[in-house]
Amino acid sequence: MSTRHRSVLSGLAAGAVLALAACGSSASTTATPTQGSSSPVGGTVTVFAAASLKEAFSTLGAQFEKLHPGTHVVFSFGPSSGLAQQVTQGAPADVFASASIKNMDQVVQAGAATAPKPFASNQMEIAVPPDNPAHVAGVKDLARNGVKVALCQASVPCGATAATVFDKAGVTVTPVTEEVDVKSVLAKVSLGEVDAGVVYVTDVRAAGSKVKGIPIPADVNASTSYPIAMLAKAPNPAAATAFTDLVLSAAGQQVLAADGFAKP
Repeated sequence: MSTRHRSVLSGLAAGAVLALAACGSSASTTATPTQGSSSPVGGTVTVFAAASLKEAFSTLGAQFEKLHPGTHVVFSFGPSSGLAQQVTQGAPADVFASASIKNMDQVVQAGAATAPKPFASNQMEIAVPPDNPAHVAGVKDLARNGVKVALCQASVPCGATAATVFDKAGVTVTPVTEEVDVKSVLAKVSLGEVDAGVVYVTDVRAAGSKVKGIPIPADVNASTSYPIAMLAKAPNPAAATAFTDLVLSAAGQQVLAADGFAKP
């Protein structure tokens, strides 16, 4: 091979190395998309989330919009069972965050989501009005005659978890009202319409001075796990992936911990 040919080939090889290096540099400086997505993050991302996540996810939504200018997070908060049903019936959404593995499993089994990941857990607490008119001091007091108790419906995660508490404590509690989600139970308590309600630790914290929390002993308390997943027919998969990643990140976990959620 002539000296001239060797020179040309050397130049081509060097150019190829520079091109690869440039591609690598570009990839390392490109913002977000994760999990193999190369799509830019923008537009609206619709998140279906359990009612108990309202405060923490509202904070994370604001953080997400700041991290990704031009995005808009739209939340639909409600009972996990109801949201799961909406998802399986084809409601347009990008992300589902459930307060129950059972409700997430319903979505996965319907083919509406895959690979959910746990991101938090939550325990139960008794909420009473600030002056605690019925003098509720523990779980057994909820079974006393004349004590008006609000619970979540049995099909809702907060209702199912409260039932586990009662079983472990060996008490039978007959509520005067069964609400569609945990925030509705909390509202009944804060308005003084009932003497007590069984909600999540995070809800008592979020209510501030509107209610008083009565801790449930660890030996009879129960918890629920929160999974999150991008939906199979997400209209905005890039933003859905990015929002899910934020929830699972150290920054997301910090926001959840600040609101009283425990690790999954």
